[in-house]
Amino acid sequence: MAKVCQCCGRGPVTGNAVSHSNRHTRRRWLVNLQSVRIDAGDGATFKVRVCTKCLKSGFVRRAASVA
Repeated sequence: MAKVCQCCGRGPVTGNAVSHSNRHTRRRWLVNLQSVRIDAGDGATFKVRVCTKCLKSGFVRRAASVA
């Protein structure tokens, strides 16, 4: 399963981890993905993996919980 947001397409970013002695090793910064159920608009709901930035901005809307 890819670590990519299904709404905005954000994925992992790569760079260097720099130690105190200035040694460089490769590392990755992963996106904070959440599995949520969203409203499709016509009453259908389905599960997607979206980043917390999309959730907080209101780009996707969570489905009402059935309890």
